[in-house]
Amino acid sequence: MPSIVGDVMTRDVVALRAGARFKDIVTIMRARMVSAFPVLDTDDKVVGVVSEDDLLVREGYRGQERRPTFRLRHGDRVKAAGLSAADLMSCPAITIRPEATLAAAARTMHGRHVKRLPVVAEDGHLLGIVSRTDLLRVYDRPDADIRGEILKQVISDAFLLDPLAFQVAVADGLVTLAGPAEDEQVAASLVAAVRLVDGVVAVRNRLRYPRSHR
Repeated sequence: MPSIVGDVMTRDVVALRAGARFKDIVTIMRARMVSAFPVLDTDDKVVGVVSEDDLLVREGYRGQERRPTFRLRHGDRVKAAGLSAADLMSCPAITIRPEATLAAAARTMHGRHVKRLPVVAEDGHLLGIVSRTDLLRVYDRPDADIRGEILKQVISDAFLLDPLAFQVAVADGLVTLAGPAEDEQVAASLVAAVRLVDGVVAVRNRLRYPRSHR
């Protein structure tokens, strides 16, 4: 069964209140060696995220406002003058639920150009945070564990097939799958299911099945 965000997220999260001051944010960021913090309101719900990029707006444009040709978007202008997390944060926060799949989290990060996602409960309370590195941890999985799951949970349990009839080889996450399938559709479904196993990088399809004649 594919992992979900709740399986890989970091639960010990440093969060900020909206009133946290600029210098305090920098100090905590350096001390904890993190690049971003969720920002919470008075009800402990996530309302935004402050990242290094948000803080760098001040440094990057310091003194530029005196130049007659200087132009800055309103949001960046607020951040450049910001004194608190409420001024500096990117909001609304892009969040994800713990039951979301890792694939869904990866699509969200890629599509929204963010490096991490606060993980929230249904009511918006912070549960953890998931980063790009967390999502990639599934590829550290041993080949033997991947092979065992394919044989037991996919071939035997999900497809009700005899695992002894199949040859499954896994090398650095690359799966070679051989054996008999009832037809082309079953073969395609089996390959698709194997691709969803955590740690699988790619699947070489060596399955045999009767060819249809039209």
